[in-house]
This record gives sequence, structure tokens and C-alpha cells, in this order.
Amino acid sequence: MTELLKKAFREASKLPPDRQDSFAGFLLAELDSEARWDEAFSSSADLLEKLADEALAEDDAGETELLVPEEL
Repeated sequence: MTELLKKAFREASKLPPDRQDSFAGFLLAELDSEARWDEAFSSSADLLEKLADEALAEDDAGETELLVPEEL
């Protein structure tokens, strides 16, 4: 465990029990969210590469238009 994480847990341990539980719930939810994002993106790398290749080919072929945000 890093020193920064130890410090965070030391500080959290000074909170009242209900706030500690709230903080723990937040951390666990954040870790779960990160794991889900990692899983989602790890399985989509090939698809993203294919889409990027298609977009570049369309641009090279002159099949794209310049995006002008003010005109959206």
C-alpha cells in the first residue's frame, strides 16, 4: 500500500462510523466502475481500431466534411 493511500485511510478512520461507511461505499463503487470501464475497453480495442481505419480511409477518399462547431 502506498504512503498516500495509508494517509487517506488514517484520515478516514477519524471520521464518525456513518461517514466511514459512506467513504468506503464510495471507494468500492469507484473501484467497481474502473474495473467495468477497463473490461469494456479491453474488449473493444479491435473494433475501435477498425472504426478508426475506416474513418481515415473515408477522409483520404475525400468522403468527409469539415466540422464547424458554430454551424451545428
